[in-house]
Amino acid sequence: MQSLRTVPGRDDKATAALCADAHGFSLHAGVRCGEHQRKELERLCRYITRPAIAFERLKRDGAGDVVLQLKSAWRDGTTHIVMSPLEFMQRLAALVPRPRLHLIRFHGVLAPNAGLRAAVVPGPAQSVSMPAGEHAHGAPARMGWARLLKRVFEFDLEHCPQCGGEFRIIAAIEEPALIVKILTHLGLPARAPPRSPALPLPLFQAA
Repeated sequence: MQSLRTVPGRDDKATAALCADAHGFSLHAGVRCGEHQRKELERLCRYITRPAIAFERLKRDGAGDVVLQLKSAWRDGTTHIVMSPLEFMQRLAALVPRPRLHLIRFHGVLAPNAGLRAAVVPGPAQSVSMPAGEHAHGAPARMGWARLLKRVFEFDLEHCPQCGGEFRIIAAIEEPALIVKILTHLGLPARAPPRSPALPLPLFQAA
């Protein structure tokens, strides 16, 4: 990976008082907003939830390398990063979290085994009588498979498409052999449709 410096570097002392870097973690307190500054809070939230890569700042040079333009110059004056397509894909893959890995981690006094965690974390809620499988706020503990299908694929299996009445699920067939037999008897395809090839990204198309 190469870097392009098109602006002069800046002194680290300007932001050192509001930044901390220790044990692989960095904390930046230079950008902050008050409780009632709603526009500033929205701008800060948009910055926190921004995507990993801004597509409009990506391009390819004449040699076929990927050029990423930085939103703001680094302290040493770097404004662009040049890398090969393979290295670019490797860096994108490194941003994908591993399966079954918690995306929110707590450190310090909020860590799971911290000695003072019990002093700052609220204790368990008082036991109240409620139906089994429901939380304290009344929502079900687990979403049913019918609602999951409606949320993901927009298949409403709880209401009739003709009259709008509610369906009552009698049974769920999960055996593959029985499913194939029923679909074949109804004249429906028993196999999933073939997958379409992935669409090429404009970034990697030949100029």
